[in-house]
Amino acid sequence: MKMFFAATLAVAATVACAGGAQAQSGTLAQIKSKGSVTCGVGPGLAGFGIPDAQGNWSGLDVDLCRSIAAAIFNDPSKVKFVPLSSKDRFTALQSGEVDLLSRNTTWTLSRDTSLGLNFAGVNYYDGQGFMVRKKLGVDSALKLAGASVCTQQGTTTELNLADYFRANKMKYEVVAFGTSDETIKAYESGRCDAFTTDSSGLYAERLKLQVPTDHIVLPEIISKEPLGPVVRHGDDQWFDIVKWSFNAQLNAEELGITKANVDEMLKSENPEIKRFVGTEGKFGEALGLTNDWAYRIVKLVGNYGESFERNVGAGSQLKIARGLNALWTKGGLQYAPPIR
Repeated sequence: MKMFFAATLAVAATVACAGGAQAQSGTLAQIKSKGSVTCGVGPGLAGFGIPDAQGNWSGLDVDLCRSIAAAIFNDPSKVKFVPLSSKDRFTALQSGEVDLLSRNTTWTLSRDTSLGLNFAGVNYYDGQGFMVRKKLGVDSALKLAGASVCTQQGTTTELNLADYFRANKMKYEVVAFGTSDETIKAYESGRCDAFTTDSSGLYAERLKLQVPTDHIVLPEIISKEPLGPVVRHGDDQWFDIVKWSFNAQLNAEELGITKANVDEMLKSENPEIKRFVGTEGKFGEALGLTNDWAYRIVKLVGNYGESFERNVGAGSQLKIARGLNALWTKGGLQYAPPIR
């Protein structure tokens, strides 16, 4: 097992070096040259990243990609979406196949260090949970001793699952699959007693089941899953652009800047708002962008709260409460550094 892990890290390091060399040549310049941002997304998770019948993508993670395109091109449609499985996502980023990942990926120390990657923020604070059939008669994960549990390979989910059952001295059987679709189908067909993934994913995947109301999400959250966008090591300018495109969405919500009023905000005398919309200072130029970069994001995509509500919140099928993802001023964890 140790030899396998060492070999895996060696391969990752080799690919990361190749990706890092590419990053050093200027990701922003490459993106401008090809005319679009190439964004690695999930293969289809309602509320976060999913295509419709015409191939048009939407979701919280998708909006972040569109925000970056808006900041660079003043056009949120200039994104090429590349669906990636959990198993393939890091290799695709390391090799330069995509410019960034924006697809429910957990920020961990090992991923931050050994894979040659940088996490540019947390756009969704999550935690792993369990879903079971109501007829199973289980109302707590602590009652899953001896259960079979469906999960996806190549994720932190497998590790958290093992930790949870070991910590609670319970036996279980893991039934692992390569993709999220395979996993949820196996659960619905009765291959396992429970299905585990990030809590947000449980609500999204439940919509795919024939009778969603026959299934319940158990109350326990067994892990910390800070999910966010990821870039390669080696290009600080690109890292800054991705990081601050997300920060702009948060700052806009805190400042009360929305798609509906952002044009009116161009006339504001509030120093924070003037810096945000680009009528004061040269903060866009510091990123290699135009000074109205943040204005473009809100005008064309919206602030974080608007994106959250329409994709996963009250205005969506999922109807997830803001909870930890509320702004820090409203009891949540979302907090962005200032533009100044």
